Amino acid sequence: MDPLTWTGSLGTVLNPILVILVPLFLLAVVLRILLSFFEPDTGIQANPDGTIVATGGIWGLSRATVNWLGVLLVALALAYLIGGIVMDTAAGILGGMARRLLPVWIALTATFGLSVVYKRRLGLYGKLFDSTIGMIGFGLVMFWVYTAIFTGLFDMIATHDPLGQNALLKNKVPGTPLGEEGEYPYYLLGGDNLARDVFSRVVAGSTIVMAIAPLATLFAFMVGITLGLPAGYYGGRLDTFLSFLANLILAFPVILLFYLLVTPEIVATGLPQYMAVVLFVFPLVFFGVLIHARYRTQPARNWVYLAIVLVPLTLIYLSLVNAPRSQIDFWPLDLFDVPGGILVVFVSVVFVNSPTVFRIVRGLTMDIKTRDYVAAAQTRGERPWYIMLWEILPNARGPLIVDFCLRIGYTTILLGTLGFFGLGLPPESPDWGTTINEGRRLLSVYLHPALPPALALLSLVLGLNLLADGLREESLRD
Repeated sequence: MDPLTWTGSLGTVLNPILVILVPLFLLAVVLRILLSFFEPDTGIQANPDGTIVATGGIWGLSRATVNWLGVLLVALALAYLIGGIVMDTAAGILGGMARRLLPVWIALTATFGLSVVYKRRLGLYGKLFDSTIGMIGFGLVMFWVYTAIFTGLFDMIATHDPLGQNALLKNKVPGTPLGEEGEYPYYLLGGDNLARDVFSRVVAGSTIVMAIAPLATLFAFMVGITLGLPAGYYGGRLDTFLSFLANLILAFPVILLFYLLVTPEIVATGLPQYMAVVLFVFPLVFFGVLIHARYRTQPARNWVYLAIVLVPLTLIYLSLVNAPRSQIDFWPLDLFDVPGGILVVFVSVVFVNSPTVFRIVRGLTMDIKTRDYVAAAQTRGERPWYIMLWEILPNARGPLIVDFCLRIGYTTILLGTLGFFGLGLPPESPDWGTTINEGRRLLSVYLHPALPPALALLSLVLGLNLLADGLREESLRD
């Protein structure tokens, strides 16, 4: 069985076009940047509807050239993708990966199609599809979300066991065949220094990132919102005390704090579990107060809604903090167990992010509480928690949504940093930070083990930042 090339037989047709298009596109972009330093010679044309448009001149020609070359490059990329899906490994390594990721492409196409069709009914999310930057960011993020879902839940993407080893493929280059017939006879992105499949480890690593980063950020927001709203609304000693605690945590260097929290000696004391008991109760408090504040005057509905939401959340909370044969082992109905390393990292991320969220929510609350609609709610006799959760919080959603996206990216980088230094997660974990750390040791000789997880981390964080930019742009217009 022959090794795979990057594009296989598909490359004999498309590669020459790519070699011509890429230099032309880069040259057009450089020329357009250079032209931007001079005054344009374009004319101004008035349209019948009263709008004006700039036409003609070398500036207009350069813009049109860049746009058309960009469109051709996108079309060429789609040709690689569709050809790869159809031809599988006959289209080389890229074809093999495109075929394995077929469920992701289908899910992305369905998501974008439905979102664009119904975008006028979807509020701020729908407006995201009016922004090119926002759509690119959303596409990158959802690519990794769907990759994690189809890998973790349905085992449809990875070609091999991410922890499995084949001694014959140690440090082998991308496209190396296994030398034996099987369900998938190649290591698409090569083997690492322990002879494990790099492609399978990268897609498996996305499940760890997606399991920790968004959820930990959500928990941090629950903590920050639950404490930040009363601090900003009431002020006084409560604000002083909570702000002092937040500043105390923020004064500690973040990386050093992570080091301390995930070191085995600290973990052995049970401190992360005790912190989990405190921090994980905030979602219960938040949803309980949210529902009670809204339906307090309707007792029948209030108790029903509280039971529907709080009973399952309480069971999840107790199962989350309870761990057999540990300092907190009291709950007999333990529905699931979180691996010790994952829980420690999760708690650390929530603890580090909560004070920053608290300060943002507190600042927004102090600003919004002076608005007229808050004064009107106070005049109606609404209680403080109703005003905070149903008047102030909805009007602070724009900045909070943007910060949520940026914070997930920040958390993803933190997870990569922890994995890189071998802290928290098990050493054989396929998370991207650990894989980059293992690959860097032989970086001067073998580039392929470290580069794919680094690109994966980069693309996810880039997507989150672009998504946040798109949301911020659209929320400002809202």
